[in-house]
Order: sequence, then structure tokens, then C-alpha cells
Amino acid sequence: MPGEPVIVVPDDFPTVFNGTSAHERCQKLGDTRVYIERGADDEAELIRRIGNARYAINIRAHARFTEGVMAGCRKLEMISIWGTGTDNIDLDAAGRHGITVCNTPGVNAFAVAEHTLALMLAAARRIPRIDREMRGGAWPRELLTQLLGKTLGVFGTGTIGRRVIALAKAIGMDVLAWSARGDAGAVATLGARAAAKDEICRAADVISLHLRLGPDTRGFLGRREIALMKPTAILINTGRGALIEREALLDALGQSKIAGAGLDVFHDEPLKPGDALVTFPSVVLSPHNAGQTPEVIRDGLLRAIVNVENYVKGTPTDVVVAPVKTRR
Repeated sequence: MPGEPVIVVPDDFPTVFNGTSAHERCQKLGDTRVYIERGADDEAELIRRIGNARYAINIRAHARFTEGVMAGCRKLEMISIWGTGTDNIDLDAAGRHGITVCNTPGVNAFAVAEHTLALMLAAARRIPRIDREMRGGAWPRELLTQLLGKTLGVFGTGTIGRRVIALAKAIGMDVLAWSARGDAGAVATLGARAAAKDEICRAADVISLHLRLGPDTRGFLGRREIALMKPTAILINTGRGALIEREALLDALGQSKIAGAGLDVFHDEPLKPGDALVTFPSVVLSPHNAGQTPEVIRDGLLRAIVNVENYVKGTPTDVVVAPVKTRR
């Protein structure tokens, strides 16, 4: 249909893409439409927004590219994701419908790793709580946790996990690491020791999650694993909320079975007012913004456009799904 866009950004809410250099570069590829209003979390609305576009640039994880969306967008050839996570994309459906899926792995790795370290330190030193108490006129004198000489357990040794290991080593922590590939040699080159899941849960003073969310990692830390943790342990999650069983975490925090947590990701986002997590003074919270720096936004958005450019040239990059068949 004349006037319909070739490229759609259906979910730029809150907006980070509209009017940027990446947007300008995208427009050179073809007619581009950017939606900056809420609503892409509704399947019918997402289908309407994509329409007959050939390429969709996915900004936010609340836009879920389901079987229904892909079936309803018959001309869609490619989804270019800004970010690493693909849990909002039905990858099997993409393959069946001949849709290529690309992402931008590693762009936000250093920013997320820094945020992970910040959450570790903030939880261990109880900085948010002490700050609140001092603003109320108190002068807290409780003992704090020193990370030097403590053991960090890292689940996931991708780009973010590797950087977290490096930062932890730099402040004097010992590191145990679990790799999905089970490659002890690769873990050793990072200055960490490969360990089994249960060993890490038992031994670590701080545990940090850097896994992709999938059927095999959903609820990766559940009631059994959390029960193995030290009562002085701190749990950090900058991966995905569903990596941890929510009720098991709430029970552990409520009964002081662990010392605290630093969380940037949640089962439901945004976190609702009055959520049980906000009631625990031992929990440090941030609104899924670990990777939100000007540098990450600039570089990640441009790379998402480069992935579209390369697909158009016939040399796709950062491919997550490369379908056997091509849509017609």
C-alpha cells in the first residue's frame, strides 16, 4: 500500500530513538515510522503498528513478538533488537515464519557490569538505608560488609559476566564462576575457578546473575538454591527478574535467610507501587536501567541500524535466528 513505511519502530516508549542520529541513519534506508506512545504491549496494537513493514526495530521488551504477531505481519522479514535479551521474541516462531532476528550483544556490557558492582557495594555497605537514616537526623554506627577477601559467585560468563569478574578481582574478591558451556579452562583464564551451581550457592558471599532468560534458566535460583545460601549472602540480579523464583526470594528476605539483595530487574516491570520488594530495607532497587548511559544508547541504537543495513546488503550480522526459508 502506497505510503506505508518500510521500517517501523513500534515501541519507542519511553523514547530513546526518535530524533537521534540512529533515527536519521535509519531514514536513509527507507520510509521509517516511529511510535513513541505506550501501547506496543498489546498484541493487536503491535500488529497494527508494524503493518506491512519489512523491518521492525525492537526497542523495549514490553513489545512481545509472538506467533500471532508474526502471523499477522506477513511482510515482516527482520526484527533488529536494541539490546541482548530475546525473551520477548518467540524465536521458534520467527524461524517458522522466515523472519531473521538480530540483536546487539555486548554493547551495554561494561555499563551493566559497573552497575552490578555498584549494587554489590551499595547492598554490602547499606548505603541507601544509611543515607535515609542520616537525612532523618540519625547517626548510624552499625558494622558494614567489606568485599575484600569475600567470595563472589558469578552465574554466566558472557561479556557482562566476564567484566564483572574482572571488576571483582580488582577490588580483591575471590571468584567462583558457573558457565553454561561448562568450560573450566575458559573460566580459569578469567582468574576465576569453575564451580558447580550448588557449590556456588553454599560458598559465595555475593551471588550475581548474568544469564539469558530461557526455558532452561527460568527460576534458575529457586527455593532449594536460595536455602543453600549463607545467611550473610547478598544476591544481585541485573539479568532478568524471572531468573529467580519471586516467592522464594521474598520468603528469604522476609525471614532474613539471606542478608540482602541488589535488583535491577523484576518479574513485572515497571515495579508496582506497594510491591513487597520495596518494604525490605536490605534490598537496593534500580529501575532496569543498568545499561542506560548516553554512550550505550548511542552505540546500541546505531548498531541496531547497522544490523538492518547489513541484512539489506545480504550480509546479516549479530544473528540470533537465521531462518531457512525467506518470506515472500
